[in-house]
Amino acid sequence: MTKRHVGGMGVSPIRHSALLSAIIAMIVGLSTAIYVGVAADDGSTRTNALGRAGAPRDLAAPASTGVWVGSWSASPAGAEPGTEAFGMAGRSVRNVVHPSVGGTSARITLSNLYGRTALTVTHASIAVALAPDTAAASADTMRRLTFGGSTTVVVPAGRQVLSDAVRIVIPEGSDVLVTTYSPTPSGPVTYHRHARQISYVAEGDLTEDVTGTGYTEQTPFWRYLTALDVLSNESEGSVVAFGDSLTDGITSTQNANHRWTDVLSERLRSAIRSGQDLPRYSVVNEGISGNQVLASGLGRPADNQSGLSRFSRDVLARTNVKVVVIDLGVNDILRNPRLAEPDKILDGLRTLVREAHSHGIKVIGATLMPFQGHRGYTPAREAVRQEINAEIRSGRIYDAVVDFDKALRDAYNPRRLRSDYDSGDHLHPTDRGFARMAEAFDLDELRGSAPAEL
Repeated sequence: MTKRHVGGMGVSPIRHSALLSAIIAMIVGLSTAIYVGVAADDGSTRTNALGRAGAPRDLAAPASTGVWVGSWSASPAGAEPGTEAFGMAGRSVRNVVHPSVGGTSARITLSNLYGRTALTVTHASIAVALAPDTAAASADTMRRLTFGGSTTVVVPAGRQVLSDAVRIVIPEGSDVLVTTYSPTPSGPVTYHRHARQISYVAEGDLTEDVTGTGYTEQTPFWRYLTALDVLSNESEGSVVAFGDSLTDGITSTQNANHRWTDVLSERLRSAIRSGQDLPRYSVVNEGISGNQVLASGLGRPADNQSGLSRFSRDVLARTNVKVVVIDLGVNDILRNPRLAEPDKILDGLRTLVREAHSHGIKVIGATLMPFQGHRGYTPAREAVRQEINAEIRSGRIYDAVVDFDKALRDAYNPRRLRSDYDSGDHLHPTDRGFARMAEAFDLDELRGSAPAEL
């Protein structure tokens, strides 16, 4: 990294260092007084700009009859390697995201779940991208974000923060640029590794730069940003896709938005435009590659938290959730050094369903897709998969079922993926396979709410 020097001639290094330290201390000191909108990153509480439970103060957006819905999300999956000492200090992080629905106002969630010290953000912005695959913004859409009315916010280690709402028109189908600048080190960066979307980094504070020319570094990660909500006059709620790499879209084409969740969102919008009477829902993705129902990764907090551990944050605390689609269990089978116990996995899935029902959320469950040919395949593991699928299809687990297994398996060998749906590792789909997963949904199953008793 190129070193930058500040100050004029005749300033000694010692005096310069002292001055810089004093400036940083002042920034942190002032901002520490406004731990604004901060909540535990388990999603158990949302606080507003004054620290009271409920929705945040809307300091920039006008009154509207619209509904707040989740338009994009990505679960915090771990601590980014190589960022332990300095984080992203002195750099602008420009995340590129693709909302599932547009709106007239927006707000974001930033996470410092894996930071070891407080994350100080002194400048944040949101804008509509000028075009796909670019760090350039449409100039008239650039908006400065605030947190409790301040441009600076401190997010303690292990916490998350919700911004104030800001008025911005986000067109359907556009990309959105969310940029943050942190002047001081914060320890490990909380990130989502498999974004399947290129984002950008620039040296210095270029948070509100619209040209994009300073964003010379590309990255395959999403950093700090975990949610984008919009105020929508068209949508009435959100569908959360909760899963592993199959939901994360790990083998989908980069920058193409070909995850099954993207295709499902477009399919739902197209059906509504054609006149079908269907729920007007956004679709947000909470998949983490390698995720399991029961087991978390290493570390404190754990990398890749189990489905049971993160369900409250990634589903129950998301905005205006009406339906959750659960596609978990394959990694519990493949990554268990011993033969997985199907009853334990099924009990874990039942627990997730009970938690969703307690919040009035309908649950659609997916059957587990085949993986013969994958390095982890054994006949015994295949038997576990079949036993879990039989119970899912019985109707004793979920409110409704989407049969990914039936949709993607080879008709001549149902233990394998069909060849044109197989990315080559015999576990993850191609773009065509992801599209087939989205097509397997009966859109009418999105109707209704959770039963009083399953």
